[in-house]
Amino acid sequence: MGIAVLSGVIDSLDTISKLQNGFPEKWESHTPGTLTPVGHSDDASIPSRFIACVSREESARKLRHIFSGLGALGSTVEVLAGKNLEAVQTADVVLLCCKPQLAYTILSAEGIKEALHGKLLISILAGITMNQLKGWVLPSTRVVRAMPNTPCKIREGMTVVSNLPPSEHEETDRAIILKIFSSIGRCRFLEEKHFDACTALSGSGPAFACIFMEAMADGGVMMGLPRAEALELAAQSMFLQGFLSLNV
Repeated sequence: MGIAVLSGVIDSLDTISKLQNGFPEKWESHTPGTLTPVGHSDDASIPSRFIACVSREESARKLRHIFSGLGALGSTVEVLAGKNLEAVQTADVVLLCCKPQLAYTILSAEGIKEALHGKLLISILAGITMNQLKGWVLPSTRVVRAMPNTPCKIREGMTVVSNLPPSEHEETDRAIILKIFSSIGRCRFLEEKHFDACTALSGSGPAFACIFMEAMADGGVMMGLPRAEALELAAQSMFLQGFLSLNV
């Protein structure tokens, strides 16, 4: 899911950079992994550097290959293997996108708590509550839960974010979260008590839709349609009905 989110954000920023003011490229590259949006450098809510962390070098090589295919902006993503502390120390905003069972191990590693001091931590881990996350970091860390889904990769996702607690950083944090998740689909803020339902409905919804779509296509095949055409008809029907439901 972390790859889907980052890929969607990069695609969104790359599209904006090409459209602004009619220039084919709108980003100045200074150092590897650092991109400055011209004319918006004072906007703290716009991401200017991306660092992805994995545990193994083999995974790092795969990610570098994936991101290199996302254009000039994607090729600047820094992928670090086994260097979580270095990345967290460098970052202002941290997205926790690991498997839920690894969250405690990662957050309790030496130096991570201190590195997260005063920073925004956004967790997309299903089933890991705010109370759990807050218990694993310092009180100064601003913790938020988010539940995106896989269509984020093509910027058609749905993300639910937990309500932000009142603080001096609330306005900036909200802007950052909206910049990230609104650029890859729709984003809504809800109380955390709704997250189990959101996980089932929105997080798992695309998988349910695929099963239903496949069943529709199977019905078409049983009535004599070729498989490819039956699947296309089923997929387009679901897509159009979803679009109509949201826009009419």
